[in-house]
Amino acid sequence: MIRQELLALLGQDLDGVTIDKLYHAVNQCVQNKMKNIPHVSGDRTLYYMSAEFLIGKLLSNNLMNLGIYDEVKEAVESMGYRLSDLEEYEPEPSLGNGGLGRLAACFLDSIATLGLNGEGLGLNYHFGLFKQVFGKDHFQHETKDVWLEKPSWLTKTDFTVPVTLGSTSVIGRMYNLDILGYNGEKTTLRLFDLESVDETLVGDGIQFNLEAIDKNLTLFLYPDDSTDAGKRLRFIQQYFMVKCNLAWVLSQHEAHIETLHEHVAIQLNDTHPVMVIPMLALELEKRGIAFDKIVEIVTKTCAYTNHTILAEALETWPISYFETIDRNLSEMIWKLDREARSRSKDPFIGIVGYYYIVHMAALACNFSHSINGVAALHTEILKKTTLKSFYELYPERFNNKTNGITFRRWLQFSNRELTSWIESKIGEDFTQDAMSLVKLEAFKEDKEALQELLDIKHLKKQQCVDYIYEISGRKVNVNSIFDIQIKRLHEYKRQQMNLLYIIYLYLRIKDGVVPKRPITFFFGSKAAPAYVIAKDIIHALLVMQTLIESDEDVRKHIQIVFVENYNVTKAEMLIPACDVSEQISLASKEASGTGNMKLMLNGALTLGTLDGANVEIAEHVGDESIYIFGKHSDEVIDLLGSGSYNPRAMYENTPWIRRCVDFLTSEPMRNIGTFDCLNRLRYHLVDHDPFMTLLDFEDYVWVKNEMFEDYENRMEWASKMMMNIANAGFFSSDRTIASYNEDIWNLK
Repeated sequence: MIRQELLALLGQDLDGVTIDKLYHAVNQCVQNKMKNIPHVSGDRTLYYMSAEFLIGKLLSNNLMNLGIYDEVKEAVESMGYRLSDLEEYEPEPSLGNGGLGRLAACFLDSIATLGLNGEGLGLNYHFGLFKQVFGKDHFQHETKDVWLEKPSWLTKTDFTVPVTLGSTSVIGRMYNLDILGYNGEKTTLRLFDLESVDETLVGDGIQFNLEAIDKNLTLFLYPDDSTDAGKRLRFIQQYFMVKCNLAWVLSQHEAHIETLHEHVAIQLNDTHPVMVIPMLALELEKRGIAFDKIVEIVTKTCAYTNHTILAEALETWPISYFETIDRNLSEMIWKLDREARSRSKDPFIGIVGYYYIVHMAALACNFSHSINGVAALHTEILKKTTLKSFYELYPERFNNKTNGITFRRWLQFSNRELTSWIESKIGEDFTQDAMSLVKLEAFKEDKEALQELLDIKHLKKQQCVDYIYEISGRKVNVNSIFDIQIKRLHEYKRQQMNLLYIIYLYLRIKDGVVPKRPITFFFGSKAAPAYVIAKDIIHALLVMQTLIESDEDVRKHIQIVFVENYNVTKAEMLIPACDVSEQISLASKEASGTGNMKLMLNGALTLGTLDGANVEIAEHVGDESIYIFGKHSDEVIDLLGSGSYNPRAMYENTPWIRRCVDFLTSEPMRNIGTFDCLNRLRYHLVDHDPFMTLLDFEDYVWVKNEMFEDYENRMEWASKMMMNIANAGFFSSDRTIASYNEDIWNLK
């Protein structure tokens, strides 16, 4: 089949076939086979609406799920290439950023695997969030992340939607991307693109005309909203997404419009698609349905997933934005606001708040029949603080759905050696029932099995070392401890605390106290272009990376590897190689996390606070197999509420902490970096520190030191690894999706 595709492309013999042509042929061959895979079906349809779907590369995943991986590998090798050549050549779709988008991708995989009649709806971004580039100045620079110039898995459809944006009219076109499940069925990710999009608006960086909405709506994910023009563009982008998504839903169910909730479930993945609530209400009103009935239909159709406790992430928009784009929609929002306020005297229940600001979370909570958090602790905090008013009014709507990951991507695909070893010990049931991994507990004291596990980890570390050298030219000691923090750069995730620990180690080494074993600190993260402190943290880490590399006494013992433009592909190399999984967010601030689950599944041990899903990981693996530090969420919430946290006092009263913080602006750092940025970060930690880095720093240092000491007892460490892998089954997205369906969607 591949040879036939090549002949069709080349029209000649296959001598000297290029990687481009071979990839094109294999891609087409696989897509042809995928056409014969049955689509999930059922009487009721789920539409999972999300601004992000971080699906990663699809070639090998599709080959594995089709059961033709080995055959295609042989065919490619017979033509003078390795399958890994094609895997490397394949572009990664730039359709997401962080955990929210990766979760959505895992969910689609599980929806297809479980045979549920659901599909994804979103936007087709041409340049994603951005491509991260580190300059010689030790700063993050942003440029466009081009991926659509090579053959992609997207299929153009004939479904188009005319969209009026105030005085501007545009066309949205739907593109389909099949997502294969593990059990012989597929679902579809439907992404809308702007017909008139113009990639030439963007030069070398990521700057473009923010007001040319007829040309720019699908260029980037999350346009920079630090200016009014950028904020308006992000609003209009969401409007365009939801307008197109809803048009597709209604086109499939127009015959059942008055009983839509009996045929359709719409899951809102955070606040980005919440505009569908007033938009659907408006569409029902146009069809002559009474307002009370509209409210019933919308509420029974929509369900809302909250992904954050951070107030700034609960989106708000001026009502004037709605009025400018669609006056009828703004009038519907006022109607829904009056309806919400009629239910309670609590002012927080209202949708339109002070200064005529529309609160999208309030819209979602008032007019969704289900409101869920994504980890047990997160859901409880939503009830007690962030969404307390809504919980008191609608207690029956609140439920928890702890996030999950697809094991097929993060174990069978990313770590085939570990997968084969597990199969040799407990059979293949875990590929269908992740909970059966618990059988591995029987080997937690089996020295032969534990040594085999350590040998696999060493192999994955060597593969990672080779990969890092290939992409960066940087040599890494495979025998060092791999300490990995890979996630979006945000103060609440506290990469700055890890930085201070590295400074602490650097200073100890300069004082003559060296660690027993070398340690390599891996980072992978992007900072939002307008997030100044986050970019300062990246700058400080890159400066520290260079400083260590230039110091012959220190570089033998510690190293920083900041992986440029971190994405799913790089995660698939880093995660299987990890020894220490850094999950160090301020307790009460991380909704869940999913990287923590992927890392434990691959035998990493968690160093973390009792935040997000770390709480449930600790419950499953036991206190002996996880390293917990820091203040508890209740203590943090009390400190935040009282305003009594004083970082300067901690800085002034603890000399060794002061020494670490002051090193940020020391002469060695200034000689490499930019003083203003380093000083701004230092000042921020001492006099502001909104996510309490200094509060937990001492405990973090002591527990981390203990962890590195424990690493030297290889058999005990391997036993803890075994306990993490054995108890990762609960964190399968198959379990999460089954729970969503049982409690919320009720698909048959």
